[in-house]
Amino acid sequence: MGRIFFSLFLLVLLMSSCHSDPYMPKPKGYFKIDFPEKSYLSYKGNCPFVFDYPVYTTITADTEPNAQPCWNNLNFSQFNGKIHLTYHQISSKTEGLKLMEYARELAFKHTVKANAIDQKVINYPDRKVYGICYYIEGNTASSVQFFLTDSTKNYFRGALYFYERPQYDSIAPVVNFIKKDIDVMINTFRWKQ
Repeated sequence: MGRIFFSLFLLVLLMSSCHSDPYMPKPKGYFKIDFPEKSYLSYKGNCPFVFDYPVYTTITADTEPNAQPCWNNLNFSQFNGKIHLTYHQISSKTEGLKLMEYARELAFKHTVKANAIDQKVINYPDRKVYGICYYIEGNTASSVQFFLTDSTKNYFRGALYFYERPQYDSIAPVVNFIKKDIDVMINTFRWKQ
């Protein structure tokens, strides 16, 4: 009887010592992003506009076959992204309205994948700078798009793209960082007289 009691005691002791907590998966983690200090330079190229842009970017001419003069890319190489910048000289009010509508269509093409599209009206009558900035949330190809115009002769458009598969929750900190640069760009934008 003592052997049976000892054997049962040993079995209970072994079973209780092998008890472990159930497996709990760890939450998904992301790499820490080191953001550069904000500082700006003035773009004063041969185009009919000027604006401030971040020192940690480079401006390169658009090399696509259909690129026109004053089409550039503002490259954020540290973040594997760019703001594609295009310029058009407007020859009529109808052409200006078409370009503005085209900008709206391009922004709202992302409705299928977007969680939200917020619009901010841009209105600086003292500088004759008017437009709309579209902030697009979700797994979309472009997170920010905007256009600026003087409503008579000039039209300027920008669109933020990343060379990555869009995963908004992982690029959101970078998008928020770049949004501030876009705001500076818009706030300092001027047409050359």
